[in-house]
Amino acid sequence: MLTDTDPHVRAQVNLHAVLGALPRLAELAPDAQALLAKLKRPVAVSFRGPAGLSLDLSFAQDGITPGRTPGAARALLVFRSAAHLNAVVDGTAGPIPAAGPAGLRFLLTVFTPLSNLLGSYLQPTPDRLADAGFTEINALLTLHVAATAITIIGNEDRSGQFSVAQMPDGDVDIEVGEGLRYRLAVRGSSIRLDAEPTGSPRAALTFADLDVAGGVLSGRYSALACICDGRMAMRGMIPLVDNTSRILDRVSSYLGK
Repeated sequence: MLTDTDPHVRAQVNLHAVLGALPRLAELAPDAQALLAKLKRPVAVSFRGPAGLSLDLSFAQDGITPGRTPGAARALLVFRSAAHLNAVVDGTAGPIPAAGPAGLRFLLTVFTPLSNLLGSYLQPTPDRLADAGFTEINALLTLHVAATAITIIGNEDRSGQFSVAQMPDGDVDIEVGEGLRYRLAVRGSSIRLDAEPTGSPRAALTFADLDVAGGVLSGRYSALACICDGRMAMRGMIPLVDNTSRILDRVSSYLGK
């Protein structure tokens, strides 16, 4: 199995799938909402690095949203390279901040604790997983990160591009239980998330519940064992589900290094 990863693709995954999960964290975690409650005015943070590494997020008391809120205070986090961004997410380096006093205060008192909190949910210690509420948030965040990472790796990683090229046009759903799904839209050898899916997909990967989804995606459970005992299933057009599974294997390579 291919295990080598492209540093630039990994930086895109870290930027858009991992740091890009901060809005979802703010929706799910009461401790994130408590940190945002400290804000007196919205702050727009721009993440910038070479070769198109770019993300904007706006932070306010009522949540975190993509883009820059008009009138918000500004803060900028600069990364010298893809490797630098990856080291920042790994916790072995720091970004280069550029902000006024209010922006620097935000980075120290709100953004850094939020980033640390996100890391604690995505890379939990075994004792934290004993808490059912924590485990649910962990699974929801892991699913969000994985679904976003599939689109980045499918479009940018050499192996992922090969898998997407084998997929006919159509929609693939990642379904959890009865009410949660992420739809991947494959069109013309590219793949993206469809935020407003309608109709039935051509294929689907289904997980019995959040515990199974979180366990398989984080590596705590064997996907093969879950398929054998019925906790995980695949249906629909074989090239769509098979190649989605192959890209999902690459996701673990990128998030696990």
